[in-house]
Amino acid sequence: MSLDGRYDESNVFALILQGKIPSTKLYEDEHTYAFLDIQPQSKGHALVISKWSKARNILEIEPEALCQVMASVRKVAGAIRAAVQPDGIHIAQFNGAPAGQTVFHLHVHIVPRWEGGPMGFSAHAQGDFADADALNALADEIRAHL
Repeated sequence: MSLDGRYDESNVFALILQGKIPSTKLYEDEHTYAFLDIQPQSKGHALVISKWSKARNILEIEPEALCQVMASVRKVAGAIRAAVQPDGIHIAQFNGAPAGQTVFHLHVHIVPRWEGGPMGFSAHAQGDFADADALNALADEIRAHL
């Protein structure tokens, strides 16, 4: 998919915001929603999205929405840091399929990293899903730091 196109109201993040697909919520305010990735790159991998912007990528997002998303990224990253004690935190945002974007609703990844662990960002393998009970327990730990 190119950088240009129309926003798809049936993308997975739009469906999460509509309550049609479940997610493991970490944080929510009037403008943003943060949740754990079901195909995590590492323990505590989270996503932050705008609740109102229909931007597919950073080239389309309204400056106000981008500021709101990044403020939530900072807040959630701090809670993840306190909960899982990583050595580093990888903040990533992809634009267009050739850059690695798979869901075309602007989103920012928060990926805890540990010394000696993998550094890259790999495409998700089909069926490589986190255990729902483990995600819920981890979400409780992270939310305790918000």
